[in-house]
Amino acid sequence: MRIPFVSFLPMERELGEELKQGFERVLTRSWYISGEEDTAFEKAFAKFCGVEYCVGVGNGLDAIMLALKALGIGAGDDVIVPSNTYIATALAVTYVGANPILVEPDIRTFNINPALIETAITPNTKAIIPVHLYGQACDMDSIMDIAKRHDLYVIEDCAQAHGALYKNQRIGSFGDAATFSFYPGKNLGALGDAGCVVTNNKEIAEKVRALGNYGSDYKYHHILKGNNSRLDEMQAAFLSAKLPSLDRMNEERRRIAEKYSSGIKNEKVVCPTVLPDCVPVWHIYGIRCEERDALEKHLNELGIGTNKHYPIPIHMQECYSDLKIKAGELPIAEEISRTELSLPMFYGLTDEEVQYVIDSVNSFG
Repeated sequence: MRIPFVSFLPMERELGEELKQGFERVLTRSWYISGEEDTAFEKAFAKFCGVEYCVGVGNGLDAIMLALKALGIGAGDDVIVPSNTYIATALAVTYVGANPILVEPDIRTFNINPALIETAITPNTKAIIPVHLYGQACDMDSIMDIAKRHDLYVIEDCAQAHGALYKNQRIGSFGDAATFSFYPGKNLGALGDAGCVVTNNKEIAEKVRALGNYGSDYKYHHILKGNNSRLDEMQAAFLSAKLPSLDRMNEERRRIAEKYSSGIKNEKVVCPTVLPDCVPVWHIYGIRCEERDALEKHLNELGIGTNKHYPIPIHMQECYSDLKIKAGELPIAEEISRTELSLPMFYGLTDEEVQYVIDSVNSFG
């Protein structure tokens, strides 16, 4: 049996007609930027997240960067980010001239450990960016409490967690702002690059919209030194076609994850932990194994696609050598990067395929 790490085919077969209708609407109108589709999706996604405002942008990296800019964060400021995340989170901080301050995760969930945040706060710290990694919500009560006591902004990075819940509240609705990526592989993915910023703060929303439109509040009038980062009409139409099915498809991901967690019995493998009050959406189902590379080879030889998130931590990437963090100084991030292996996880995996993955993991030894 051959099982890819990810496949969009089951979802696209199911929603193909809706996607085609969205394409036809945009083509018929011949309006491709900042039109009806964008407005409709922004309204629907804001409602989905339980917030007042949604501003579409070009991608998830831009979303974080524009949110930081809208909050006035820049040169000389420190921003706390997880040591274990995709590099985009740190890059956005760098792009506004601020300094990413890396804080270790809780190894059970891979998310930033709130107990370690306060020791990383400096007089220059302006914000915390908790990343709801792999679709699991961070401990937002603890993070918001720390931010309130130290007068810090919170920007939630929700790139992998569309629809996840913390204490029955959608992630993305806790911080001053939250950012999403709609990269095609996400739980809610466009058919190209796209992203957004959501917030309950009208001023932040207006600044993000202006910043993403060359700093313009209306045509040829520029109030800020901005960028070109807008959600185009075609991608907005595709996202609108998919959004009504997101909760249902996330529920299927949870069913698959529960089968993995209950079925994998190999003592060499550690399955992810779901903390109380969290309802994950399992963008990624990442296990840990001290013999990760051998396990990956074993699964690949059996026809099972895998991935590693992320094999080189941020502080050991060449582009961040300027942080001057030596190997061994962030041991939890390094351990995760060395041992994490992602199993197939996508809408449309059959029970037979899931069981084959479980049996193949259990046969490793």
